[in-house]
Amino acid sequence: MTVMGHLEAGALGVETVGMTMRFGGFTALDHVSIRVAPGTFHALLGENGAGKSTLVKCMMGFYHATDGQMLVDGREARVPDPKAAHALGLGMVYQHFTLVPSLTAAENLVISRKDAPRIIDWRAEKAALETFMGQMPFAVPLDQPVRALSAGEKQKLEILKQLYLGRRFLILDEPTSVLTPDEADEVLGHVKALCREGRITVLMITHKFREVTAYADDVTVLRRGKLAGSGRVAELTHADMARMMMGDAELAQPAPRAGEVGPAVLSVTGIRARDRSGLKEIVIDDLEVRAGEIVGIAGISGNGQMELMEILTGQRPAEAGTIKVKASLYGSTREEARVKCVRYLPEEPLHNACAARMSVTENIGFRTFDLNGSGTRFWLSGREMKARAADLVAAFRVKTASLEAPMASLSGGNVQRAVLARELSGDVDLLVISNPCFGLDFTAVAEIRARIMAARNKGAAVLLMSEDLDEIMELSDRVLVMSEGRIAYARAVAEADLADIGHHMGGHA
Repeated sequence: MTVMGHLEAGALGVETVGMTMRFGGFTALDHVSIRVAPGTFHALLGENGAGKSTLVKCMMGFYHATDGQMLVDGREARVPDPKAAHALGLGMVYQHFTLVPSLTAAENLVISRKDAPRIIDWRAEKAALETFMGQMPFAVPLDQPVRALSAGEKQKLEILKQLYLGRRFLILDEPTSVLTPDEADEVLGHVKALCREGRITVLMITHKFREVTAYADDVTVLRRGKLAGSGRVAELTHADMARMMMGDAELAQPAPRAGEVGPAVLSVTGIRARDRSGLKEIVIDDLEVRAGEIVGIAGISGNGQMELMEILTGQRPAEAGTIKVKASLYGSTREEARVKCVRYLPEEPLHNACAARMSVTENIGFRTFDLNGSGTRFWLSGREMKARAADLVAAFRVKTASLEAPMASLSGGNVQRAVLARELSGDVDLLVISNPCFGLDFTAVAEIRARIMAARNKGAAVLLMSEDLDEIMELSDRVLVMSEGRIAYARAVAEADLADIGHHMGGHA
C-alpha cells in the first residue's frame, strides 16, 4: 500500500440534513443540519451530552438516525454500518481507543488494511511503514505492543492509522487531549496542511478554543442536542463560542491563591525504577512538594510520568531511593495513605481508581467502608455508605441516575467528580493527580481545577502531572519537566519561560 493511500482522490464534502436521533422517549439529536465543505477544517463544539458523539456516530453508521439524511459530495448516502462509511472514504479517531492491546503498533496498522495478506511479508511491510512514518510529524515505536504505550502514544497511533488507510473525510474526537501544545500543533498543523491541499476534510470535536482559532475554518456548536450556532471562525470570538455552548450557565472560578507555603510534605530522593518497557530507567534524584503549593510536572507522554505515578501509589517497585511523607518513610499502603492523609487521582479514573460495575455508592465508599468513627473496627453499613455518598454527590454535583447506578454509566466528568468527592473528603495533606481533565468539557474542567486550587489554599501539597501545558501553567506554583525519565527543568511558574519549557519537553535543551 502506498503511503497516504487514497488521499490522492481528493477531499470529501459531507452534510447532514435534519439529523435526529431518539432513544425511546429521549431525543439525543434534534434536527441538526451541518455542512462541512470539502478541503476544510471544521470544529464541533459542545459540552458532554450536547449531542456531538451521537451526531458523528450517525454519520459513521454506528447509529441509524431516526430522521434526516446525509449527503457525501452532494449525493444522498446510506450508511448502515461503519464499513459503508469507510467505503465512502469516512474515517474516525475515537476518544476511546480501538487498537488491539496485545499487538504491536506495526501489526495494528497492517491488519487494519482491507487488503492485508494472510501471510504478511514483514520485511516489506516494515520498510513501507518506516517510509510512512518518516513523512509524519510524529512517531510511535512500531515494535512495542499497544498495551505498553502511553495514552498519548495510543492517540497518535489512532490518527496515524486513519492517515495510513487514506481516509478522505476524517472525524477527530478530541485528538490532542493528551498531547503537549507543541505536539498538538505538529499533529493539527500536518492535518490542516492536508486540508489546505484539498486531500482531506476534517471534522474535529474539541473543547479547546485555542485549537479552534488556530486551525478551524468553520465551527458548529451543539447544545442539548440542538444546533446552537455556527459560523466562520475568523468572524467569532472565544466569548461568542462560549455563549453558544453554555447558554446561561456559568463556569466555576478558582479562588485566588491564598495562604503561606509550609514545610515539605512529599520528599522523593534517589529513586531508581524500570520504565514500562523494562529497558530504560526512571531517575528522580530530588523532588519536593510543600504544604500550600502545587508543583506541576509537564512532559510529552511516555517520558516517565506514568511510572512516577505508579511509584508514588505503590504500583511500581523502586529499585533504590526513598519516599517520605511528612518527614517519615512512606510505603504507599492503604493504611499509610489514610493516616498521612494522602489522596490520589490517577489518569483515566474509571479504569484506575474505580470498580466500573460497582455502584456510585460503593465507589465513593472505598476509602471508609471498613472504618467506624474511631477508625479501629471493621464495618460495612449500606445505610451509612448511601447517606455519605448522597451528601458527597450533592456537594460535588455528580450527575447520576441513582446512587445505585454502576460507575461506568456516568460521563467522564461525573466520574472525575465522584472520585474527587471521595478523595477530597476529610483532611487532605498530599494530593497526587495525573491528567485530571483529560477528555472533559468546559464545565467539568473549570470545576475540577477550582477544586484543586481550593485544596491547595487549604494547605494541601499538590503534585499535578499533566500533559496539558496550559493547565500546568494556570494551576502550578512551580513547574518541572520530565524528559527521558528524569526531571530536566525546574522553575517557579512566575520565572518560567514557555519556549524553554518546550525545548526541555522535546529533549532539545
